[in-house]
Amino acid sequence: MERKISLFDAIRTMRAMRRLKPDPVPDELIREILEAAVCAPSGGDRQHWRFIVVKDPETKKQLQIRYQRAFEDLKARFHAAPPPPGKTEAQKNRMLAARDHLTEHFHEAPVLIVCCLDGDSGSGVGAGASIYPAVQNMLLAARALGLGATLTNRHLLYEKEVDEILGLPKEAHTFAIIPIGYPLGKFGPVSRAPVDDVTYLDRWGRKFE
Repeated sequence: MERKISLFDAIRTMRAMRRLKPDPVPDELIREILEAAVCAPSGGDRQHWRFIVVKDPETKKQLQIRYQRAFEDLKARFHAAPPPPGKTEAQKNRMLAARDHLTEHFHEAPVLIVCCLDGDSGSGVGAGASIYPAVQNMLLAARALGLGATLTNRHLLYEKEVDEILGLPKEAHTFAIIPIGYPLGKFGPVSRAPVDDVTYLDRWGRKFE
């Protein structure tokens, strides 16, 4: 398949796609996404990321149950929050509706990729620093392949249960689950706050021009 999308086009149109078709995704496309993941940097070049490709319906359903339970724990906070920067109230409501859809249909995504670190994964602000660059590469690769994907980590509220479902050893930890499939919606420009609103020069508060 010929790729006609540039890196910056992928970045600017990589919407979180939470509505996915149940159609199977070819293994060769999943492998391309994983190959993009292992091109990412990691702390000390340890490359201690590990990925679990989940296609078994029962395993996906067990993960969805925990994902739904975590949603119930967090629902009030989601609805009370103001619209994210760069978004209107209507856009926020559409995002929440898509989130609700993903919560109910999480197990129907053709593929879930669980992103883990094996061994020391850091702590505090450094936790996950060696896995999230790989996650971003995967999201961009999915976009380039015309596949929908989104970063989720709500399952971490029930991390021990998820670890048991997936058979993780005690030294391994999950950080994200990425549902992947062909999107029901369309890709398009992401809405974000302007660069000038979030960037300073040399020190906090000094305008970057």
